[in-house]
Amino acid sequence: MSFFKSLPFKLLLGIIIGGCLGIWAWGAKDSTASGYIMQVIVCAHRLMGQFVSFCVPLIVLGFICPSITKMGQNAGRLLGVGLIIAYLSSVLAATMSAVAANAIVPMLNIVQPEAERELPEAIFVLNIPQVMSVITALVLSIVIGLAAVWTKSKLTIDLLAEFQQIVLDIVNKVVIPILPFYIGTTFTTLGYNGTLSQFPVFLAAIIVVIIGHFVWMAVLYGIAGAYSGKNPMDVIKYYGPAYITAVGTMSSAATLSVALQCANKSPALRKDLVGFGIPLFANIHLCGSVLTETFFIFIVSKIVFGAFPSVPTMVLFIILFGIFAVGAPGVPGGTVMASLGIVESIICASFGASPEQIATFTGTLLAIFALQDSFGTACNVTGDGALTLFLTGYCEKNGIAEAK
Repeated sequence: MSFFKSLPFKLLLGIIIGGCLGIWAWGAKDSTASGYIMQVIVCAHRLMGQFVSFCVPLIVLGFICPSITKMGQNAGRLLGVGLIIAYLSSVLAATMSAVAANAIVPMLNIVQPEAERELPEAIFVLNIPQVMSVITALVLSIVIGLAAVWTKSKLTIDLLAEFQQIVLDIVNKVVIPILPFYIGTTFTTLGYNGTLSQFPVFLAAIIVVIIGHFVWMAVLYGIAGAYSGKNPMDVIKYYGPAYITAVGTMSSAATLSVALQCANKSPALRKDLVGFGIPLFANIHLCGSVLTETFFIFIVSKIVFGAFPSVPTMVLFIILFGIFAVGAPGVPGGTVMASLGIVESIICASFGASPEQIATFTGTLLAIFALQDSFGTACNVTGDGALTLFLTGYCEKNGIAEAK
C-alpha cells in the first residue's frame, strides 16, 4: 500500500488541514463567513464524535465477551492479572511523575491560560446516545463472558462470536474511514477557540510531560519484553497508526479499533490475548494520563497555593488515583474528570483551600490537561501493547494454551 493511501498519512493530513483551518477561522476578518464555516464543522465534528462514542460500547462488548469465552476457565485469572498490572503501571507512572515534578517544576515559568473563545452553535443538533456507558459495557462483558464460561453455554458463545464479526465489520467499514475527518474537525475546533495559540505558554511543561510518556513506555516495554522473553520492538513498530489516532481523538476508547489492528499485526502478541487485552486495557490502563495529571498538579499547586503538596498527601493521592484511573472512562478528559473528587478532597484540602481557590485549581488543571490530552492518550494506547505482551508472557510461563 502506498504511504499516501495509508491511515497514518490520512490522519496526519487531517491534523494539518484541520489545525490550519481552525487558525484561519480564528483570525479571519470576515467573521460571518468563518462563523458559518465553523458552524458546519462543529456540527460535523459532533455528529462524528457521537457516532464514534456510540460504537465504543459495542466494540467493548464485541471483543471482550468472545475473548473471555475463548479463554475458557482461564478468563478469571487473566482478568485479575490484567487489573493488577494496569493498576501498578498507573501508580508507578504517577510516582515517577511526582518525583520528576518536584525537581523540574521550580525551574519552569508557568502562567494561567487565557480564556478560550466559545465555539459557534452547530447548524443543527442530533443526539446519538450510547446504548450504555463504556464502564457498563465493560462490566457487562466481563459478567456475560464469565457466566457463559461457567455454564458452558454453547449457544451464547456462538452468538458472541458472530456478534464479534458484526462489530469488526462496523469498525473496518465505517469507524476507521471517518477517523481522519473526525480528527481534522477536532483540530479545527482547537485552532478556532484559541487552544492552539495558547500552546507556547505551556510548551516547556508539555515537552517535559511528553518526554516522560516515552520514558514510561520504554520502562513498560522493557519490563514486558524481559518477562515474556520477546523483542518489544516487534510490538512497538506496529503502533504508529494507533499513536497518531490517539493524538487526534484524545480518547483511548475511540482509538480502540485502530489499536486492535496494530496489535494484531505484531508477531510477538498472541491473537487471543489481543482481543482480550487491548479492549480491556483501553478502559482500565491510563498510565499516560495519570503521569500527566500528577505532573500538572504540582504546577497548578505552585500557581494557586505557591507551594507543592506534601509527600504524605501525594502518596495517599497516588494510591487512590490508581484506583480511579482503572475505573475512569477512556474518553477525552476521562481521567482528570474522574479524579476531580480526590483532587479537591486530598490536594486542595491539604492546603485548606477556600471554595474560590478550589474552583481556580480545578479549572486551571482542566485547562492545562486539555492542551496535552492527546499525547497522554497516545501513551495510554501504546502502553496497552506492553501490558498485552506481559499477558502473553504470563500465559506462556503458566502453560495457558492459545484459544483457537
